[in-house]
Amino acid sequence: MLKFSLAVSGVLLIVFVVATTALYVVLWSMGVFDDVNSTIKTFTAGDSTSGASFSISPQLVIGGAAVIGLINVVLFSALATIGSFIYNVCADLVGGIEITLAERD
Repeated sequence: MLKFSLAVSGVLLIVFVVATTALYVVLWSMGVFDDVNSTIKTFTAGDSTSGASFSISPQLVIGGAAVIGLINVVLFSALATIGSFIYNVCADLVGGIEITLAERD
């Protein structure tokens, strides 16, 4: 189960990062991030405690998506493995469900 969940979550990681990148490119081409960055700059212009100005960049968005995706890979794999173990223990204790199929006469 661990191998299967790692494979599935790895594919989902790739899909998540590609989808985030595509969404970022669409929003960037519409000029959304330029407006957001100028608004952030306007609000933090009088703040003398911040040495560096914050702005939304491709490295921040795609890197953040990759970090969140890696955390999801670890959590999904661990929870799927633990869940299958608990299911197998419960099925052994209760006996599970037995289904017999037969043809009609």
